[in-house]
Amino acid sequence: MRPTPTLAEALARPHNAFSILRLALALAVVVSHAFSLPTGRVEDEPLFGLTGFSLGEHAVNGFFAVSGFLVTMSLDRRGLRDYVLARTLRILPGLVAATLVVSLALGAAMTRLPLAEYYGLPDLWRFILGTLTSFKSHASLPGVFEDNPIRSPLGTVWTLKYETLCYLGVCLAGLLRLLRGRWVSLVLVAGLSVALIAVAAVNPAMPKGIETALRLPLIFAGGAALYLWRDRVRLSAWPLLGLALALLLRDTPLYRTVLFLAECYAAIWIAFVPALGRPALDLPADLSYGVYLYGWPIQQTLYALWPQASVSALLAASLMPSLGVAALSWYAIEKPALRLKARAMGRRTIGTIEPARP
Repeated sequence: MRPTPTLAEALARPHNAFSILRLALALAVVVSHAFSLPTGRVEDEPLFGLTGFSLGEHAVNGFFAVSGFLVTMSLDRRGLRDYVLARTLRILPGLVAATLVVSLALGAAMTRLPLAEYYGLPDLWRFILGTLTSFKSHASLPGVFEDNPIRSPLGTVWTLKYETLCYLGVCLAGLLRLLRGRWVSLVLVAGLSVALIAVAAVNPAMPKGIETALRLPLIFAGGAALYLWRDRVRLSAWPLLGLALALLLRDTPLYRTVLFLAECYAAIWIAFVPALGRPALDLPADLSYGVYLYGWPIQQTLYALWPQASVSALLAASLMPSLGVAALSWYAIEKPALRLKARAMGRRTIGTIEPARP
């Protein structure tokens, strides 16, 4: 039998599915939240009963696997200065714009308070500062969404804290030249895996904060390791059996670790499926970040205006506005920032995802 291609060989292809995969993951988050926002219960989200994690959490796992792979490739191919510039201009402009739009425009439209009082309250400005400096996702705006089960208007930004910490970890690894010794990535993955198994063995009902603090860095490190070992790792469907194995281990301390590592590999495997790596699926606009940021406030607004809506109605009503606002974010904020990044790096054009750049 002809051996399956390595990740390095797949990277050399002219097209991949990272762009469409990230959009699908962002839309999965929107689907997931359509179930929990009307009740305030994560248990109502798809897949929670089967896996113990919502569809949104599984989608975030995929995001971190892809991010670990592409961000490590970014530092490896661009160097430290360009890496820092690229990460900053990819994340910060969109976040600043979303925070200001939600707090100063959407909040003003939805608050029960007079506008003069709303704009004059310190809570409004604390919300903006807290979101931009510490990625607070549980903070609320004065008089906004008071009758919703969950009041926060930007409930997904908490993951950016872990994303930023992982970026800093890659930056530190670059400064210390650790990426040249790729065994370090396997040691990190092994260490986080052992820590997760140990905590699960001691406390099967692991606190969510501890679980998240281990889960997301583990998956990000797994994506980074797959890139660093790209010449040795082959694209085979066999490791996907780890997803089925994880379900068999559901009541053991190994469950979370096996599940997260299997999802990490699965995300990268999907990104290189030849059927998805077509020019037609290489989208001209990268809407994933905008969908991820704006899907939540759009659904919160729809529920506040239409609390009797069913889950399916809320989902149907939120998908097109989420994509539309994400397109505005891309063309008005994110793409100009990327163009600035391209000029700073001495390039004339930009794309969403090319084989050589995340």
